[in-house]
Amino acid sequence: MAGIVACVLLSVLTVVNSQVQNSFLEYMQTRMGVLEERIAQWHDHSSRYSSELRDFKNQVLKMLENIEKERDTVRNEMENTNVRVDRLEREVDYLETQNPAPSCVEIDEKLTELHLQKKKKKEIYEKLTGCPKAEVAENEETDVMQSPPIIRKSYCSDTISQVNAMKILKRFRSSAGLWTKDPIGNSEKVYVFDGAGNDTVFVFSRMKEFTLTSSSRKVPRIKLPYPWIGTGHIVYGGNLYYIRQDEEFQVIKFNLTSRAVVDSAVLPIEDQVPVYGLSKFNYIDIVADEEGLWVIYATRENEKNICLAKLDPGNLGIEQMWDTPCPIENAESAFVVCGTLYVVYNTKLPSRSRIQCVFDVSGTITSENVPIVYFPKRYGSHSSMKYNPKEKQIYAWDDGYQILYKLTMKPRDELY
Repeated sequence: MAGIVACVLLSVLTVVNSQVQNSFLEYMQTRMGVLEERIAQWHDHSSRYSSELRDFKNQVLKMLENIEKERDTVRNEMENTNVRVDRLEREVDYLETQNPAPSCVEIDEKLTELHLQKKKKKEIYEKLTGCPKAEVAENEETDVMQSPPIIRKSYCSDTISQVNAMKILKRFRSSAGLWTKDPIGNSEKVYVFDGAGNDTVFVFSRMKEFTLTSSSRKVPRIKLPYPWIGTGHIVYGGNLYYIRQDEEFQVIKFNLTSRAVVDSAVLPIEDQVPVYGLSKFNYIDIVADEEGLWVIYATRENEKNICLAKLDPGNLGIEQMWDTPCPIENAESAFVVCGTLYVVYNTKLPSRSRIQCVFDVSGTITSENVPIVYFPKRYGSHSSMKYNPKEKQIYAWDDGYQILYKLTMKPRDELY
């Protein structure tokens, strides 16, 4: 009897287990089906989101490209507008130079009285003789009286206070060049070096001829025995001191009367580099001031800063040399006034030129006690700036335009 009961229970348990397993399998299959459906939906959604994200990315990239194109267009339009405005300013300034205002002449009272006396004598002479009196002697005397004084070397204690005035004289052919006058003596000749390398110098008899001459074809010129390089040349005491590049840089002393080379020298400077960061064609710049001639240069050994040397105009010997704290970078030109080097700086995109570094060989003034002096904004950067110690003016060449800067000086004592 017990065996029968055990068999029945075993059968019941087997049936129950079989039903439970079947139910569990059905449940698992159902859940797996649901999961598969959800995974399929997730794949669909993910694919759609990826496609939408890709489309959005492409739209954003296209918009950014359009914005960049529009920005370039606006930048080009602004640059073109700036160029047109600058060109208009240049043309207006040039037209003003062609129609200058009448000059004002101050006449000393004694000269006026002398003129009246001569006029009365002339009237009496004409009444007595019936003939007009010749005026040659009077004109000659006036010319002599108006001749500028001869500069003499002496101690100078002035420093630049400001640029008092600017005058545009002319527009020559090349964007780079040099124009200057001899600060020694009474010569009114204007010498023009057109370009940063040539062998011909144009000579105008006076400033008025230089301003009014429309073509250089008939202008007298000097053919030099060797070509010059850069814009670092100077006319001084009847001689032209210019830079020649052969195997080494040479200073040539050319007499303007005899039209012959009277001396030449290779300066004791090794491994030269361009002295101005914005005027790469200048390796040596010879300048003049109240105390004589100077040489502005730079070397590879001291390639970050500008160097200065005192030049003997007689034998082209170097009297003394200095390393200055004035950097080469962004320098466009320099000049010396009363033994003080003034370096003019600008930017690669030309803006207002300014004197930003000062070096005095006597050590009495520094850049810290000299205010920054700005030049009026013009066309580009200066390829040359030649100080004339007799006139207290700078002869500048700015993007093909010849400009005069009138300087205001003040004693060094007022800096402290």
